[in-house]
Amino acid sequence: MKDKTDRGGPQVDSSRRKFIGVAAGVSAAMVAPGVILHSVSAAPRSEPVTSAVRWGLLVDTAKCADGCSACVDACNQENGLNLQDKPEGLSEPKWDSQKALWIRKIKLQDNQTGRITNLPMMCQHCEHPPCVDVCPTGASFKRADGIVMVDRHTCIGCRYCMIACPYKARSFIHHDTNDQLTRAPRGKGCVESCNLCVHRRDTGEDSTACVDACAAEGHHAIVFGDLKDPESRISQQLRDMPSRQVREDLALNTGVRYSGV
Repeated sequence: MKDKTDRGGPQVDSSRRKFIGVAAGVSAAMVAPGVILHSVSAAPRSEPVTSAVRWGLLVDTAKCADGCSACVDACNQENGLNLQDKPEGLSEPKWDSQKALWIRKIKLQDNQTGRITNLPMMCQHCEHPPCVDVCPTGASFKRADGIVMVDRHTCIGCRYCMIACPYKARSFIHHDTNDQLTRAPRGKGCVESCNLCVHRRDTGEDSTACVDACAAEGHHAIVFGDLKDPESRISQQLRDMPSRQVREDLALNTGVRYSGV
């Protein structure tokens, strides 16, 4: 009797199978000479996120240049916010108040000395985030590595988190998103905010778009790194220079710190 597993079809040559496996694993696919469909610089995360690290930022306000928007522009491009188009019939003032912005440059003035300080303001990635506490669906959450995020699939657009955030760091998507990036999906009716370039975190990259842009401008005002690693650059700088949190009175233990404020 013939073995039921033998279907009589052609056998796959082992060397051919090996070639197919290698071809599938390369980081770029060529469809024509000089044309590349896709290129991946790093492999996706294979291990779960753990609390062994806590990602954060340190901003040296003495180096943050007045009038510079490099960090804002880089964030917009990295996350597809630059693809937003003003809906037809909407006034410019209303569009300015509604379009998403994950980083904004603000000025602080000392009431006693009149000294003005420039700094970028984004989600502060609190250890005890108020946005998470008030979210009725769990869409606002904090990862084990300290990154505060929004799950757009469970966000119902109630905007409680926007009210609870003392930093006004979240945006609501009022209009259809016709253009968006695969690495940063967006959707009408959802809340969103800075996520420390989480797509980079999950492919093993060690920086953020705002940090890279600030460095490219020669300012080097923003440092990114692991707050739990005593040997990381951010931990060393936090030891070497005085820094503080915005709204320290709230005891949120923010992951973003500022020096010179």
